[in-house]
Amino acid sequence: MDKKIQPKYFENAKIKCACGAVFEIGSTKESMEVEICSHCHPFYTGQERRTGEMGRVQKFKQRLAKQNKLNDGK
Repeated sequence: MDKKIQPKYFENAKIKCACGAVFEIGSTKESMEVEICSHCHPFYTGQERRTGEMGRVQKFKQRLAKQNKLNDGK
């Protein structure tokens, strides 16, 4: 690496999350503050919820069933 053009690399950069977790990683910034991390993100904590969502297949089946009901009544 050319020392003249490369940014300074910090081996133990501190990352602070809004939840209170603190990490040390390698970075070109000495410290950073983030809003969400692996300790508080719902995907990583297992608290992921999908309420009110339907997949495309379920929506299609629902429309198909509704259409079949209408056609059966004729």
